Amino acid sequence: MELFQVVILALLQGLTEFLPISSSAHLILPSQLLGWPDQGLAFDVGVHVGTLLAVVAYFRKDLSSMFCAWCASCSGGRSEDANLAWLTILATFPALIVGLLLNDFIDHNLRSILVIAGTTLVFGAVLCWADLFRVETRQLSTLTVKDALYIGCSQALALIPGTSRSGITISTALMLGFERQAAARFSFLLSIPVILGAGLIKGLDLYAQGESAPWLMVLLGTVIAGISAFSCIHFFLKWLDRIGMQPFVIYRMVLGVFLLAVWFMGR
Repeated sequence: MELFQVVILALLQGLTEFLPISSSAHLILPSQLLGWPDQGLAFDVGVHVGTLLAVVAYFRKDLSSMFCAWCASCSGGRSEDANLAWLTILATFPALIVGLLLNDFIDHNLRSILVIAGTTLVFGAVLCWADLFRVETRQLSTLTVKDALYIGCSQALALIPGTSRSGITISTALMLGFERQAAARFSFLLSIPVILGAGLIKGLDLYAQGESAPWLMVLLGTVIAGISAFSCIHFFLKWLDRIGMQPFVIYRMVLGVFLLAVWFMGR
């Protein structure tokens, strides 16, 4: 890849990983629309590491409290932080199971422009409905096992490119009555094991292939993805109550229609 391609793809990963607009779609589209070369496994691992470090750094105090409470809960202690830690783990399992079973099928059959256009529009409409008709009455302290399973199952849908992991999990949380901040916070916490798992799988694939890589480019992509992801989380949470989800809904609708037009013209 050229330097400007590295910068753009790393920015796309960092910004779209946590915005409800689908990072997987935005990383697939440059190669399909512009004919860019595939970024390769090493670059994928690098930008995943960057976004993982960003979300861990941003929620470091929360994660520290959750980890200590989780350890205490193993000896019988109970607290809100321990409950949140256990439910975050529980909500990760649906995506993990579906990913292990269907990852190859998704990679070979569901990465087309038509699929991305459809999921962008459909789940954009879901996000719109969830935000407009939300009833914000719940904080994360009221999260239950049933809530975690609902949100976790919805996260599994995000394995289909164009769905958006953050978009579908926030939509589900809003439909369950959680406040916007609580919905986004749980979505971001839930991203940590998912990004870690995806990075480990890609890392193992990279190790198995044993291929050399342009490591300076990979390092640059990691740094750019990390900085942009950290900034994205900060400003998204800061502006969320003010702007809501509708700007992202509009963006998804415009993008979906554009992709449909590209697909039909291509045919």
